[in-house]
Amino acid sequence: MSAPENPQPNRMILGRKVGMTRLFGENGIDQPVTVIQVGPCVVTQVRTLELDGYHGVQLGFAEIKGRSSTMPLIGHDAKAGAAPQRFHRELRLQGPAAGDGESNHGVAFELGQRVTAADFEDVTYVDVVGTSKGKGFQGAMKRHGFGGQEASHGVERKHRSPGSIGGRSSNLGTGKPKKGIRMSGHMGDERVSVRNLPVVSVDAENDLLLVKGPIPGPKGGLVEVRTARRLWKRKIHALEAAG
Repeated sequence: MSAPENPQPNRMILGRKVGMTRLFGENGIDQPVTVIQVGPCVVTQVRTLELDGYHGVQLGFAEIKGRSSTMPLIGHDAKAGAAPQRFHRELRLQGPAAGDGESNHGVAFELGQRVTAADFEDVTYVDVVGTSKGKGFQGAMKRHGFGGQEASHGVERKHRSPGSIGGRSSNLGTGKPKKGIRMSGHMGDERVSVRNLPVVSVDAENDLLLVKGPIPGPKGGLVEVRTARRLWKRKIHALEAAG
């Protein structure tokens, strides 16, 4: 039995994390929300199956001066009639970007088109992708959640040690630690995706998008906001019931 199809339109927009606040609903219950300053973005390239092997669109975000860009990027963005953009990201599509958009839930894209917060007024759940905060070099307890050694009872200067990482006979007798062994090291500064966040409010006039809960990254960090790709079944049924 196949999973129910996601009824939401396939969209994406780039923005920056502003911070967190709270909103009170009609029932008086407050909920934490993250404010995202999104767009405006411009479609800088349209991918086709014949030329690129897949369907998709490339979005540009954050205009910059020509002296801060490169000649190839300046010419690339000029084909879309846009100024040089600092960031470029792609969105995969199920079908051709042009046309009536039937293969993309009624959404069509064309070169030079602008994408704003108003395009997300009919979106209920989104996925947010960002870069987590860098935390530097951390031990195994903080990095992987290890419980540590005993606080006393004979343990000496090994309270936060990860313990053994292998012996002479481990890993087929090579004595080398196995690949992927959890040890201390650099933590954070990684691409993190948070799925199925409800869209609480859309301020099209100020290009603001409010989503429920936290998102990865620091204030001012670049984030990708896209329509939720893999919704839970109960959320799909709720969307279908709402029409």
